[in-house]
Amino acid sequence: MKAAALTSFGGPEVLELMDVAEPRAGEGQVRIRVRAAGVQHFDTGIRQGWAPPSVDLSFPVIPGNEFAGIVDEVGDGVAGVEVGAEVLGYSTLGSYAEHLVVPPDQFVPKPKSMPWEIAGGFTGAGQGAHMALQAMQVRPGDTVLISGAAGAFGTFSVQLALAWGAKRVIGTASEANHDYLRGLGAVPVTYGEGLVERVRAVAPDGVDAALDAAGPEALYASAELVEDRNRIRTMVSDEAAEELGIPALGPARSRDRLVELTGLYEQGKLDGLHLRATYPLERAGDAHRLIETGHGRGKIVLTLA
Repeated sequence: MKAAALTSFGGPEVLELMDVAEPRAGEGQVRIRVRAAGVQHFDTGIRQGWAPPSVDLSFPVIPGNEFAGIVDEVGDGVAGVEVGAEVLGYSTLGSYAEHLVVPPDQFVPKPKSMPWEIAGGFTGAGQGAHMALQAMQVRPGDTVLISGAAGAFGTFSVQLALAWGAKRVIGTASEANHDYLRGLGAVPVTYGEGLVERVRAVAPDGVDAALDAAGPEALYASAELVEDRNRIRTMVSDEAAEELGIPALGPARSRDRLVELTGLYEQGKLDGLHLRATYPLERAGDAHRLIETGHGRGKIVLTLA
């Protein structure tokens, strides 16, 4: 099968379209014919040689942490999954390929109304936002600050906080993205120097919870604005979080989270993702170049026929 894979670590140029062995569904596994795969910063870390302790990066390495596709093989011992089912789900590696194999607890049915490109980039940002907001105990009536609100993760976080009943969501972004945030239902503010004062101006009653996807400066501002540091989380500023006594966000992706998120999508409470760009599989390196600029709104997705 074809895959965007690497045989050495380095820049985006090490991602090449190559022929690799096609996987088969073993006992307790399901094979997916991939239609779309989201691109994440996790994937760029893999490409550079970083991996969680439990992950083996033996070459060739196929990145890809989220996918949407069609079940085309069901292994022994798997019940309730049929060949031909349209699904979306998550993996640690392997989604930048025509096929991948996962256990059935790592995917859910794709909503019929959800386009393949949206489905391919749904699980990473969606589950990350769900984990963070749940850890922050976001609840009805809250005022929530989300720094870096215009990206794929931020977009999900804004929509999910509002779906859970937040009274007000304040999102930081460059001015070019302010209308976009208003369209999501957020109150936009410009990031950078003076952020604390700008947030207090639009939230005179205070901020109940804050989520940082922008960097340490935003996290320090969040610590000034939120009284209870247990209600602050960061996706990008681990050292600053340790310094400030802000709890870490542990990995806890699950099928149950995806069931809730796809249900909210079907109810019209999550519009899904703004697509920043789509690339064919052979241009995975270009997709990595774009995500590593750190600019722009929405999600980058690889598409397969």
